[in-house]
Amino acid sequence: MDAIVYTQIKTSIKRALNIDLEHYKDEQMKRRLDSWLVRTHIETWKDYFQLLSTDQTELERFRNYLTINVTEFFRDPTRWDLVRQDILPYLIKNSKASHPVVGGLKLWSAGCSIGTEAYTMAILMDEAAPTQKYSILATDLDRGALLKARSRGPYSQEDIRSLSLSQRHKYLTPTAPYHAVENLQKNIHFQEQNLITDRFETGFDLIVCRNVVIYFTTEAKDVLYAKFSAALRPGGVLFVGGTEIISSAAKFGLQNFGISFYKKA
Repeated sequence: MDAIVYTQIKTSIKRALNIDLEHYKDEQMKRRLDSWLVRTHIETWKDYFQLLSTDQTELERFRNYLTINVTEFFRDPTRWDLVRQDILPYLIKNSKASHPVVGGLKLWSAGCSIGTEAYTMAILMDEAAPTQKYSILATDLDRGALLKARSRGPYSQEDIRSLSLSQRHKYLTPTAPYHAVENLQKNIHFQEQNLITDRFETGFDLIVCRNVVIYFTTEAKDVLYAKFSAALRPGGVLFVGGTEIISSAAKFGLQNFGISFYKKA
């Protein structure tokens, strides 16, 4: 895909879907777009955008494809073990010392996809701090993924592979297709959100944004890290993907708090 065609596609996507691909890495997005056009069996992007102008279902399919969804319960279990053993006890202690609020811990799954991360957070709270009050905001741009998240599934065997047998029995429906149990959703609020353009709530104790920022340009990453820092309480923690490193974290008011974790100063 040459630069002229890609520029035209970006313009058409922004007009049709209000998604700005300028924030995404060019080569990754070009490959993703090329793959999509092949799947549609339509020869040109001009013809495809003509279809989008009249087919709302196809428009939603394309919108959902452009937002990248790779997720599962307790993805990268060793990192979640650190949340259980170190981060959560620290957050509870920090919360009691600095803001003993009635609502308890305020948590956010940013780029929540189909909901497995938000439900992972709810499972962790139920297991590790069953008496602790908390709320979880779970946001994503993908409306199809949010619909599945709000419906608590269905989730595949691959999605639940990191859950123990006892966790499956307690937190999922007993047979496939698997759904999270209704009680697990009681403290979660799912909401559509564009991380780049929308304003963030503030006062979060923990923000989990894993394997989302990696698809963005350096400039877009800087915008997001500054916004995440502003959304955290003093002492709050940002939990990122296992391969993500925030260069010059101090300029965002963050400091390293272990692999994958950054604390607001």
